[in-house]
Amino acid sequence: MTLAPEVTTIAQTIQLSLSPVFMLAGIGGVLNVLAGRLARVIDRVRILEQRTEFATVAEQDRHVWELTLLDERMRIINRALYLVVGGAIMTCLVVALMFIAELARLHIGSTVAVCFVLAMLLLIAGLVAFLIEVHVSLRSNRVRRELFGPALPPKPDRLR
Repeated sequence: MTLAPEVTTIAQTIQLSLSPVFMLAGIGGVLNVLAGRLARVIDRVRILEQRTEFATVAEQDRHVWELTLLDERMRIINRALYLVVGGAIMTCLVVALMFIAELARLHIGSTVAVCFVLAMLLLIAGLVAFLIEVHVSLRSNRVRRELFGPALPPKPDRLR
């Protein structure tokens, strides 16, 4: 006994949609990392805002410098989140369009391909924003040179 063509067609469409679905799982992992970094930045901002009220002038200057970097990090992470979520939405659209095209017998392969390429571009842009945020975070996590005293080590050549 053979399956009806409709069931076979749906089964094939499900098989084709597995790759974008696995991609969604990976995107979920990236979103989890981004959300975790954003939460840590927000927590640090709250701590610094409280400390700044009672800080000396020198400490306030340091806090303002760090708060400026944290504000930049929040903006970059938010951008990355929007881009990655946009990639996830486009990936979901690809899966939905595959089923709609198959069920309605539409010839929209080009549309599906464009949506998938757009999903990839959004994901790439989100990952680049994430990389930029990591770079910015390294600026705020360096040991202040004045803390080394007279035994000042040479400046590193990397990560300037």
